[in-house]
Amino acid sequence: MGDAFFSILVDESRDVSVKEQMIVMFRYVDKKGCVIERFIGIEHVTSTTAESLKASIDSLFSRHKLSMCRLRGHGYDGASNMSGEFNGLKTLIMRENESAYYVHCFAHQLQLAIVGLAKKHSLIGAFFTLVSNVVNIVGASSKRRDILRDKQALKVVEALTNGELSSGKGLNQATEIKRSCDTRWGSYYGTLINFITMFSSTIDVLDEIANDRLTVDQKHEAFILLGLVQSFDFVFSLHLMRNILGITNALSQALQRDDHDIVNAMDLVELCKQQFQKMRENGWDSLLEEVSVFCRDQSIDVPNMGDMFLARGRSQRNGPKITNMHYYRVDFFYEVIALQLQELNSRFNEANTELLLCLACLSPNDSFSSFDKQKLIRLAQLYPNDFSSQELEVLKDQLQTYIDDMHSNTNFSELQGIAALAKKLVETKKEQNA
Repeated sequence: MGDAFFSILVDESRDVSVKEQMIVMFRYVDKKGCVIERFIGIEHVTSTTAESLKASIDSLFSRHKLSMCRLRGHGYDGASNMSGEFNGLKTLIMRENESAYYVHCFAHQLQLAIVGLAKKHSLIGAFFTLVSNVVNIVGASSKRRDILRDKQALKVVEALTNGELSSGKGLNQATEIKRSCDTRWGSYYGTLINFITMFSSTIDVLDEIANDRLTVDQKHEAFILLGLVQSFDFVFSLHLMRNILGITNALSQALQRDDHDIVNAMDLVELCKQQFQKMRENGWDSLLEEVSVFCRDQSIDVPNMGDMFLARGRSQRNGPKITNMHYYRVDFFYEVIALQLQELNSRFNEANTELLLCLACLSPNDSFSSFDKQKLIRLAQLYPNDFSSQELEVLKDQLQTYIDDMHSNTNFSELQGIAALAKKLVETKKEQNA
């Protein structure tokens, strides 16, 4: 590494004796211009306080003769057991080195924003638990999955016969309710879509399991789930979260692409926020109508929105004196959207966004079409320890010379990605001029 600038990636893990550990990765650009990412080691931590984690990293740096002043980036697992302590560690490092910016994987940030919503809103958390339980029971065996597919196929044929569905290539194909991945909460979007499509077939399978006299395996659990799933609360949560995950789905797909564009990703983040705000302001009536129609089709009672709300899971005597309309619209619909916006704003903050948007201007893609002199000057200003006021003035002229050189040199005309640019600059011995 020499005296190269570098970043660290830290994750948390426990060994077989349940001792807390930090797994540390280094990321840097070597003398050939290649981006290198290396596993450095496992640090056992006796305490998981931010101070203890910082001391462990200081010890690691000392053993490898590295200086904290050369650190330019750090990222941690925001979903780990030590996530709160990692937040404290981030503060301690940036207090010592303001140029060591914290940037977390954006795809993971989106997942954590959805996880954060489920953790902060008890009804949404309970809803996802219920969905997982239904999927686990209905898909517990090949026999049950076959029953589900057969029942769904019969309903599709019946709907086609009655003219309720259109036939055609790719339409009405057999589907199943797949398990969602805990670390990929965006996968719940597909699960909820299939749950809505196969709702009545799923109810039929649960009913068969609950009334099966030959086996008692999961029989009682299926009976309980039947009552919970066939409720207005569940259907309301189902459609609300389908709509919310539908908004974040495009962003989720874009962030998980290996070649995703930072500027496009940032635009999608802002678009998501705008769509949530629009949904909060204008989406209530359409959601209530959608849920009510679905409930009527499935013979599920729809509460009168003007009646007093009867709280479940708490004493009626101590429950809030509000109408159903107030509960479902204000305490449920508005609050869930507000929490999702809060999570997005917290995890995609202004500082990180500005840094990445400025950095994206270095991209050589499409003949350096993203090049923006003012944003690159702003990028330099974000590192005051590396650029003096005089150097910033000189940089304005250097950037113009740099981009003219790049446009006129065929060696740089078809590069893809900043990593490829760094490597080519070294190969052509232009790194000192860049």
